[in-house]
Amino acid sequence: MPLPPSLFSDTETSVVSTVAAVIYSPAGKGRKRFPEGVVEVCASEDEARAHADPAKHRHAAIASGPSRSSEGFRLYYLVRWLD
Repeated sequence: MPLPPSLFSDTETSVVSTVAAVIYSPAGKGRKRFPEGVVEVCASEDEARAHADPAKHRHAAIASGPSRSSEGFRLYYLVRWLD
């Protein structure tokens, strides 16, 4: 799956990967990057959908990460929402 133009990936290493995840996002779906603490990595898209709970702000997604920010935080970048 290609990453959005604003992201890059090194296909020679597994430092940053694309994963299915559930992201806790109480502010809605407008953000594009999320700290590691609000991202639950799942084994598959189906598992992410099963663990999502939009009423509790937990949304299934495909994300790229983790990558280290310039401030030293580990971040995941949204590729696309699944729900």
